[in-house]
Amino acid sequence: MHLHDLWFILIAVLWTGYFFLEGFDFGVGILTRTLARNTAERRVLINTIGPVWDGNEVWLLTAGGATFAAFPDWYATLFSGFFVPLLLILVCLIVRGVSFEYRHQRSGERWQRNWELAIFWTSLLPAFLWGVAFGNIVHGVDIDADKNYVGTLWDLLNPYALLGGLTTLVLFTFHGAVFTSLKTSGEIRLRARAQATGLGLATAVLALVFLVWTQAHSGNGWSLAALVVAVLALLGALGANRLAREGWAFALSGLTVAAAVGMLFLSLFPDVMPSTLNPDWSLTVTNASSSPYTLKVMTVVAVVFTPLVLLYQGWTYWVFRRRIGVQHIPAAAHH
Repeated sequence: MHLHDLWFILIAVLWTGYFFLEGFDFGVGILTRTLARNTAERRVLINTIGPVWDGNEVWLLTAGGATFAAFPDWYATLFSGFFVPLLLILVCLIVRGVSFEYRHQRSGERWQRNWELAIFWTSLLPAFLWGVAFGNIVHGVDIDADKNYVGTLWDLLNPYALLGGLTTLVLFTFHGAVFTSLKTSGEIRLRARAQATGLGLATAVLALVFLVWTQAHSGNGWSLAALVVAVLALLGALGANRLAREGWAFALSGLTVAAAVGMLFLSLFPDVMPSTLNPDWSLTVTNASSSPYTLKVMTVVAVVFTPLVLLYQGWTYWVFRRRIGVQHIPAAAHH
């Protein structure tokens, strides 16, 4: 296997890890307005991701950095062509982080309500925009012979990409509802489980249409296998959620996310950004990659540091594994 193929796989793994972790993270943020009924319940939801949300975003930084180093032409075309949606995502992530930190700095109801609204919107928008972005990457965009994106912002808002955005939005919210039922106790746990059922059914419809469309457009045998795994995992997650097997439900909803993202990358390879103007102008793992020496150095660094990062993040989740409920929230917040 060539190193540029290996790094395509590693970048796919990084994005899969990011969407697995940040997916339920975004979902919980959205549920602060659709599931929680009062300030105390919103605090419960926020506290379920409070210790881990920033660690989840490390996967995004690593995926972006790896793309920049391993495939500089892919990075340049992607971030210049998708500048507006990616900038919106970045602003949302910044405001979201500030919201988590500033929300509890003052006790005023209006102050807390505004930051809670910020958490909701800055969770919803990235969950949608990531689907739009990856929908365009897989489906192809207007790239010329000089590897430049020559389309417009409106070209990115095509039916396939918008369907991708709706799919990731609902899928991540479902993933977040399953995570909430796993991490909470009391009435909010029961409501999260009930809401997960409806979200899971909506996800099944949207995801099936989107993934079948992807398979018909650019799929292969490997992507078809990933599609089947995604569908079966989603059905399994719905069944486990109905049986109140919350650990299994979360594992299977996570597998759904991983298989769906994996399918996108499998259908994309060996391209990294297909050109809709001329297939010969597409960016591939070969013509968009760095030099073999750069990839070799990156591989050594990844082998050394990746296990350490995984161990640290796994330890964090283990430390904060216990359920929380409204009874753990100070009485002053029960209004």
